[in-house]
Amino acid sequence: MRPTSATIRLKAIRDNYRVACSLAPGSSNIAVIKANAYGHGAVEVATVLQDEAPAFAVAFFEEAVQLRDAGIEKPVLLLQGSMEADEVAEAADRGFWLMVHKQIQLDQLCAAKSDHPVRVWLKLETGMHRLGLDVQEAERILERLLSLENVCSEVVICTQLACADDPENPVTNQQVNRIRTFAERHRMPLSIANSAAIMTAPESHAQWNRPGYMLYGNSPFAKMQSVGDGLRPAMTMRSQLIGIQELSPGESVGYGHVWTSEGRSRIGTVAIGYGDGYPRHAPNGTPVLVNGRRAPLVGRVSMDMLSVDLTAIEGAQLGGEVELWGENLSVNEVASFAGTSGYELLAGLTGRVPLVHQ
Repeated sequence: MRPTSATIRLKAIRDNYRVACSLAPGSSNIAVIKANAYGHGAVEVATVLQDEAPAFAVAFFEEAVQLRDAGIEKPVLLLQGSMEADEVAEAADRGFWLMVHKQIQLDQLCAAKSDHPVRVWLKLETGMHRLGLDVQEAERILERLLSLENVCSEVVICTQLACADDPENPVTNQQVNRIRTFAERHRMPLSIANSAAIMTAPESHAQWNRPGYMLYGNSPFAKMQSVGDGLRPAMTMRSQLIGIQELSPGESVGYGHVWTSEGRSRIGTVAIGYGDGYPRHAPNGTPVLVNGRRAPLVGRVSMDMLSVDLTAIEGAQLGGEVELWGENLSVNEVASFAGTSGYELLAGLTGRVPLVHQ
């Protein structure tokens, strides 16, 4: 078998969820497991959290159906709400909660026939300028929602924070004040905090928080925050050395010869590439761990392989283990070299990488 896989430590995810709860003890924390639980396996993560999390959140209908079909019984919030009219009745029957962020979704609710009322979250635009209703629209739509027999009498008011990963940014406070004013006026429950806000913005903690990235043991901040010390990375991405080349001075590696040896070098080939989700634009010097020691990436990442400089790694041999990110090498550090975020690397794993759940 190909030696590339991602090991997922489910206990770490459970422990990270408990960290989130400890930071906001007055809130209910809905576990965000969209995008296959940020690459960690949505069904497996939901299964390990089902006895602790009061509900789960996914992006859209198909992700929620996958959980139900796998036997997950807790409520599931669809963060993008309904896309088609016929999803509303099925959502009510399956115990899905629907986000409403535009007029057409209200129209779908008005037209839907169901034996069960659906739980609705109403999304306000407070500064993200992505999805959400302005205050005037929200006032009108909330009034209509509360008049519908097929909608639960309690509507959760929510928003998305734009700058919570920058604790010094005043935008977070502005957004919190805007949505709290609205929710308090209508005496409705509230949801504001994502992972970053749970960790550093207690003023954003409300009846519902939405921890996502932190569940998988990673900090959402560019600069490490001590509040994240209790988090443990849940995924370790591993492969092996499948080739070793001895290079003379002036010889180059990979497509385009973007790296040239200045002296005698020992170069290892690792069985992973952008076809697996490793970032193609990771530059020379991006770290990996070979037999537990840091080694720099050299040359261009190709679809199935990448190359690393083993010159300073004594004892590196064919079959040697390579950690691309995980317990000993932060996915955030790898992402920073590649000019992206750890979110993208985790969610971007392809189906070629088997997930090994422990």
